[in-house]
Amino acid sequence: MTCPARLPDPLARAVADPKAYADMDTLHQTFAVIRRDYPFARAELPDYEPFWAACKFEDIQSIARQNEIFLSGLGALTPRASALGLTDQGFRSIVGMNPPDHGKYRVLTQGWLAPKNIRKLETDMRALARRYVDRMADSGGEIDFVGEIAVHYPLLVVMAILGVPPQDEPMMLRLTQEYFGNADEDLTRGGARTAEEIRIGLMETIAEVSDYFRRITEDRRRAPADDLASVIANARIDGELMPELDSLGYYITIAFAGHDTTSSSVAGGLWALAERPEELAKVKADPALIPGLVEESIRWTTPVQQFTRVAARDAEVRGQTVRKGEQVALCFPSGNRDEEVFEDPFAFRVDRNPIRHVAFGYGAHQCLGMHLARMEMAIFWEELLPRLKSVELAGSPKRTITNFVGGPKTLPVRFEMA
Repeated sequence: MTCPARLPDPLARAVADPKAYADMDTLHQTFAVIRRDYPFARAELPDYEPFWAACKFEDIQSIARQNEIFLSGLGALTPRASALGLTDQGFRSIVGMNPPDHGKYRVLTQGWLAPKNIRKLETDMRALARRYVDRMADSGGEIDFVGEIAVHYPLLVVMAILGVPPQDEPMMLRLTQEYFGNADEDLTRGGARTAEEIRIGLMETIAEVSDYFRRITEDRRRAPADDLASVIANARIDGELMPELDSLGYYITIAFAGHDTTSSSVAGGLWALAERPEELAKVKADPALIPGLVEESIRWTTPVQQFTRVAARDAEVRGQTVRKGEQVALCFPSGNRDEEVFEDPFAFRVDRNPIRHVAFGYGAHQCLGMHLARMEMAIFWEELLPRLKSVELAGSPKRTITNFVGGPKTLPVRFEMA
């Protein structure tokens, strides 16, 4: 199918602008228009490099599958360097690697995060989930679910897997929020507002993270332990210890993305249930629906909102020619509401079957931690739902201002527990 080649500027702006992702209801309406009229089209905005927006489920999967044609980029769309003043971030992440490096780096932790290996974490994970359910029960029946529960439980799980001290949790949470929320003045370092303040704050955050994990690396090389930090610190690539910039990128991927995406999905799921008591009643009556609740929460929230690919050569998508060097933005929230793939895509259904989504990405770069995320979420719901009698919104939730990784920023809820 051939489609119009040029995406109108107002629609292109919505795809690129981090502020648009703070109002997902409006953005989903925009994506619906794009899917209908401009399913794969080129955007030309004055403050962004030209990019193609892939908004259909099929196209997102096809592009992600062609790993040697559409190379992994630097994450989400960012303004031109002249507009924001951003420079090299000072590390190299596995999510931005391409063959042959990507495969060499991915295999280092792939087995560690496989389902058969993470099952040994279930007892400790369940105890931690129960602790936070108890915290809910003791809160008096009204809390900000994000600030009090959702951001803490997955973070402590990831910190335990990495092997970093639990007392460092406040620092790790702050650094994660500063990194992914660098366009959100509520989360930026020091409340940065101007482009220059944001740039300086982001560089300071990365420098602090770098210093922290450099010390972790030195410690694990002296005394390796049974944790992922030891795997990363002592990993060898082509016979040599992993370069420092690469190891920093690996730590950031595991420590930051490994918990922020899960906390967003848990919060997004509870937000949906708070607005749909009939869905809460379904899953409470039939715990066998919990895996479906997990997948629907991930589809519904889609915490990784976009990733860019760069064409290694000229290629054709939906009748359009993408030239070598051009960017393609994979718009995951749009793909996860595609009317051609999902029946009633704007409904939240705990019994949706089957659930195919692209929230974990697709192809060679599919999320390394997806099995861990599913397990964390399932255990949390298994602990919460038998005790949760009712839940409703106690105010207006807010979402993070970001076009990269994010979700609910606040979620005030009122609830009754058994």
